[in-house]
Amino acid sequence: MLKRKEFILGATVGLVFAAAATAGGVIDWPGANAAEASGRLIPSAGASGLAFAPPQGAPLSFADIFDQVSPAVVQIDVETPIERPRGGLIPIPGLPGFGFQAPQTPQGEQEEDEDAPTAQGAGSGFFISADGFIVTNNHVVANATKITVKLADGRELPGRLVGRDADTDLAVVKVEGSDFKFVSFEEAAEPRVGDWVIAVGNPFGLGGTATAGIVSARARDIGDGTTPYTDYLQIDAAINRGNSGGPTFDIYGRVIGVNSAIFSPTGGSVGIGFAIPASIAKSVTDRLMSGQAIERGYLGVQIQNLLDEYREPLGLPDDQEGAYIADVTPGAPAEQGGLRAGDIVVALNGRPISSSSDLTRQVGQAAPGDNLRLEILREGRRQTVNIRSGTRPADINATLQGQDEDGDQNQPGRPQAPTGEVVEGMTVAPITEALRSRFSIDEGVRGLVVTAVAESSRAGRAQVPAGAVIQQANGRPVATVTELRAAIASAREAGRESVLLLFRVPQGNRPFVLELSDAK
Repeated sequence: MLKRKEFILGATVGLVFAAAATAGGVIDWPGANAAEASGRLIPSAGASGLAFAPPQGAPLSFADIFDQVSPAVVQIDVETPIERPRGGLIPIPGLPGFGFQAPQTPQGEQEEDEDAPTAQGAGSGFFISADGFIVTNNHVVANATKITVKLADGRELPGRLVGRDADTDLAVVKVEGSDFKFVSFEEAAEPRVGDWVIAVGNPFGLGGTATAGIVSARARDIGDGTTPYTDYLQIDAAINRGNSGGPTFDIYGRVIGVNSAIFSPTGGSVGIGFAIPASIAKSVTDRLMSGQAIERGYLGVQIQNLLDEYREPLGLPDDQEGAYIADVTPGAPAEQGGLRAGDIVVALNGRPISSSSDLTRQVGQAAPGDNLRLEILREGRRQTVNIRSGTRPADINATLQGQDEDGDQNQPGRPQAPTGEVVEGMTVAPITEALRSRFSIDEGVRGLVVTAVAESSRAGRAQVPAGAVIQQANGRPVATVTELRAAIASAREAGRESVLLLFRVPQGNRPFVLELSDAK
């Protein structure tokens, strides 16, 4: 499984969150001095070009590069509060469901407890300006009540959180002072798979540690759901707990990434680490340093990849790419602009869309208020929809969480005889007020209600629930049994073996590929 880096030193158990450290490139940051400013670490000779090819004979040793950049890398120690439920379990950070019994707290003393428990954590970071701005991971400093920065020369300074962005897992911390040694991001030159990288950081609290490897892959979507705007660099330099937030350097000492996550079945380094690319890290941290809010474009849709099994019932070619719109948020820009569930977005402002992640990132790059020209496939025809971008809500992840499943939620009261006609093992009927009340179907939902399902049918084996509403069949709205039968007949005539149904359930819209029974 993917382990996001969160480091709890002093605890005997916890999730292993590790990240690699790397740095490189020269840029101008808010608060930084001119190119000749005191403290700037200049890339090695030969780094002026865009190529990442090593100089002749390299890499015989990484010692010179380490000596050059290590003064800019720091250790970040944090204290975070531990929730202490009265008389309940005090959770162990990183192990949901585990903890130890908290003592009963007298009611008069509940708000006067000055010895509330805290967790100790540690990560890495690096200076990006001479006047004390430090880049690290959001998950290293999120919710920290105390931040301490340990420099390579042994000094310890109190740190202040300047800003953070959970969607890219980046944060900026500030320490007071001047003439700090610093490094800069490399944006112009993009690393290639196979290029050497060096990680410098604080694994297991062992500050000033260097590891080396290569770029293993680019544009990785690690699928953790928490960083939707990041295409990661994959590297194989050893990174472990405490490396989070550290820089990844190329062989010229230019920062090409910020280490954030590892893939590990064991909790330790297995040679698969992920770094936030410099091109993303610079733009975000630039805004954080200058006090700007991180605002991103917003459509208001729930999307997923266009799966292979969707293409056949929709009559799409095998190589068709795009993002499938499973649901549209009421009142959001997408609904106001005419986007509908079942649409497939294939291009945005002239740029092809290859996946749901691709659409998320391209929309996120837009400024609120920008015009978004979406090319879509709807009912087999290509159309254009123009939408004015909104502003992505800060609590978007909370609003997208589905409701808890409840086996009795859809069928209150006594069991009733199924209503409707049988189609492919499902008893379906148009929505009536009685059915809307019986199955708790929201106002505004249109389609056919599944009132019963034969267990031996393909729909039954797939556990299609009673109370689900069929809104579309192969991308076309259905409100009557005749329309559903016509969609199935059309699929059979075209030689297709399945239909793509869009169901509405209490948790939201769910696309489902129903394999058709043998025609009789």
